[in-house]
Amino acid sequence: MPSQRLARVQNLLRAEISTIMLRKLKDPRVHMATISDVDVAPDLKNAHVWVSVYGDRDYQEEAIEGLRSAARFIRAELMKVLDLRPMPLFTFDLDTSLARGAHTLDVMDRVLHGQAEDQPGPGPGGAPDPAQ
Repeated sequence: MPSQRLARVQNLLRAEISTIMLRKLKDPRVHMATISDVDVAPDLKNAHVWVSVYGDRDYQEEAIEGLRSAARFIRAELMKVLDLRPMPLFTFDLDTSLARGAHTLDVMDRVLHGQAEDQPGPGPGGAPDPAQ
């Protein structure tokens, strides 16, 4: 668990990066991107930014590439508004937790309503797949 100061820095960076993406970043690839979490190293030299992107896999990869190419710009803008030394170097990665959660809820909904799942194979109380 991060210290109280580190948690405040992470929350501040998440809010400020989101603001920069919304107001100053002109790259159309990052239009539907949302910062879901920021993990800052205890020495404040590196920060891992988790980004959730609405859209298909190709659009998600384009958005992450857009953010990676804008990392220096985002860092420079943060240096203008935050008195944080050192300013971390940012690494942007796709956060797939929302998609995994939605898939899990979809599977649970199908099980509750008695519908078959997408994947073949033995289910709860079902017979094994004859192709195996």
